Amino acid sequence: VQLVESGGGLVQPGGSLRLSCTASGVSLSRYPANWYRRAPGKEREVVVHMGYTEDSTTYADSVKGRFTISRDNAKNAMYLQMNSLKSEDTAVYFCNVNVFTDKWVPYWGQGTQVTVSS
Repeated sequence: VQLVESGGGLVQPGGSLRLSCTASGVSLSRYPANWYRRAPGKEREVVVHMGYTEDSTTYADSVKGRFTISRDNAKNAMYLQMNSLKSEDTAVYFCNVNVFTDKWVPYWGQGTQVTVSS
């Protein structure tokens, strides 16, 4: 299983970015998936959790109304659209999927840096 994030970068406050997470070795449509982030000096936190369907999605309060998760089953990818970015959104963002075989096994991408600064 391999997850590869892309789309990070430097953006001004109020700007937008779209992160992508492309999977191989696992079908993202079959399992719940998450976006996490780790800001400098802080613990990793979950940004958004998507269940088996996009209807079962939970956002962190800090991003609610600004971030949107989506999934493209044909491309085996998921996305994080981030709007109205703030300096406090600066972090390394990771996609995560938990796969069940005989137990739950977490898989992570390598992360993509998002920096919000003027």
